Amino acid sequence: MAENLALLRPPVADPGAAMTALAGSLARRLAHVLTAHCTPESGAPQAAGFLTEWADLAEAAAPDGTRPATLRRLVERLGLTEPEVELVLLAGLTGEHQGVSATLRSLHPTGDPWPTLGLAALLAGGSVEARSRLRALVAGGPAFASRLLRAAGTGPFFERSLLLTDGVWEVLHGHDAWPAGLPRVCAGPPPSGLDSWLRELPTRRAVAVIAADEPAVVLVTSDDEAVGLARCAALASAVRGGLCVARVDPADPAALASLALHATVRDALPVALVDRPRDAATPVVSLGAVPGAMVFCAPPGVVRPAADRPVVWLPAGPVGALDRRAAWDHAVPDLEPAAAEELAARHRLDPAVTAQLGLDVRGIDPPPSRAEVAALIRTRLATTLPAGVQLVTPDVPWADVVLPAEGADQLRDAVARLDHETRVLDEWALRRRAHAGHGARLLLCGPPGTGKSLAARAVATAAGTDLLVVDVSLIVSKWLGETEKNLGAAFEAAERTQAVLMLDEADAIFGTRTEISDAHDRYANLETSYLLARLDRFEGLAILTTNMRANIDPAFLRRIDHLVEFPLPDRAGRADLWRRHLPPEPLADDVDPDALAGLYPVPGAWIRNVSVAAAFTAAADGGVLTQQHLVGAMRREYAKASLPFPGAPPRRRHDPAR
Repeated sequence: MAENLALLRPPVADPGAAMTALAGSLARRLAHVLTAHCTPESGAPQAAGFLTEWADLAEAAAPDGTRPATLRRLVERLGLTEPEVELVLLAGLTGEHQGVSATLRSLHPTGDPWPTLGLAALLAGGSVEARSRLRALVAGGPAFASRLLRAAGTGPFFERSLLLTDGVWEVLHGHDAWPAGLPRVCAGPPPSGLDSWLRELPTRRAVAVIAADEPAVVLVTSDDEAVGLARCAALASAVRGGLCVARVDPADPAALASLALHATVRDALPVALVDRPRDAATPVVSLGAVPGAMVFCAPPGVVRPAADRPVVWLPAGPVGALDRRAAWDHAVPDLEPAAAEELAARHRLDPAVTAQLGLDVRGIDPPPSRAEVAALIRTRLATTLPAGVQLVTPDVPWADVVLPAEGADQLRDAVARLDHETRVLDEWALRRRAHAGHGARLLLCGPPGTGKSLAARAVATAAGTDLLVVDVSLIVSKWLGETEKNLGAAFEAAERTQAVLMLDEADAIFGTRTEISDAHDRYANLETSYLLARLDRFEGLAILTTNMRANIDPAFLRRIDHLVEFPLPDRAGRADLWRRHLPPEPLADDVDPDALAGLYPVPGAWIRNVSVAAAFTAAADGGVLTQQHLVGAMRREYAKASLPFPGAPPRRRHDPAR
């Protein structure tokens, strides 16, 4: 063994030198125990000689015998007594040198390379009183209650192994070791834009509890893991500055204890990241003797704290416009001030997501425009869309929407509302005074084919974002609760992508509530009530369309910001629609949009269908679109609707000179 001693001499600058020196002092005492209690035939003199030589080298690394800061933190936070500190050093001794572990293996009844409780009793003096004190420490001392130490094995008490929590000995030496059975999660620094959240009363209370090292549960709830971790990082920066995050089962006390110990020795804030369980069970958190406060970052309703500790609940709610602007300024400093302000107003992103976008635009030269950043937002927030939901990027100008002036003004007002939310709701304090919410809700009413879907695409185009189209027929389910679940997923997808949400044929889910005569009525009313509440919480731009306004529940109409009627177009509107949909060439001289508009009082969708069908027929007939092609296509549209065909319009007079 002596030939390996030279490998153990640590450099003076090694942060673990102090721990090695302390372990060396204990090894010297162990050598005396072997000499006093073991026979020469057992090989004890040789083992004691090795331990003494190794102790000389180990103690030379830090001759003053001072304890490192890592050990002092552990002692202070757990309230360890001197006998318990000695047990920690004894348990970690086997990790110092292979010769030490071989010595301990030779002393163990089962040949394991660990010290036994019997050896610990001998080091403490071996008396009856020493053994009694050791039993008391194992039964309820802070080192064992916190799971820093444990007695392993099923044999007699003094033959059990004395073990240290996995990885702690290496961390005490200044190394970033981590236990194998505890999934570690890397959390970055806190993003800019959380100053107001840190000033809120619950957050200030949580900071005070953590700073005072009070035993408590701090519960940070968010459906987005990145958002929740950003809030935890902000808490840590306000108190200690470091985070120690692991993905744990909140009902696993051993994992929670290990996380707390590793955070303690690192002087970091312990954060238990909890996933949503697959079943409906909500585990109860029991921290036992875990010291101080522990933060749980979980979706809402997933963690249920026990009654033995106070709870501070911190929901990761939305931040204000000024904080969003600060987040944009920090994440994308090259943006023009006007662009940053518009992005903060249009995209109510959490600062954690804005910080991620800062990584996406880093290095782009020249600096991205507002439109380019908005495209990156959609890429970053892209999510798996639920069934019946389609995300499209429309390109429909206002000019393509043929609508009476009052209705067109309402559509533009809805888009402009997004631009002025910050001033009206925050600067003018109407969010607080009038309980006004963000976003806008539009109801588009009118017969089929009058342009409601086209108007929704124009609104999304003007808002500079995508359109999330929800096919209501695919999300309505006969199973209890499935309709709410499917529609809730659509709302969440719209919030993640910051898209305009469009619910077509909304009367199917926002129908008038009725008197309850059977279970079907009860559950239908529950669906409507749930959807009304979910629409209230939606902070984006929602567009709902219906062909039957009378079927919409009055409670829903009260929540609408803009109700836009889409009547059948008048003659001038139909003529305008004909000119918009007909190709400029090849067009025959006899095509008369005014005559077509005067004879056929049809919606815009019919005009579109007729123009497209007639164009294909003309392409097959020789390539010139004539009035006859249009009349033939219109006859088929009337036949599909089972309506009498008005006939053909009078032929336009031809110029004799032509």
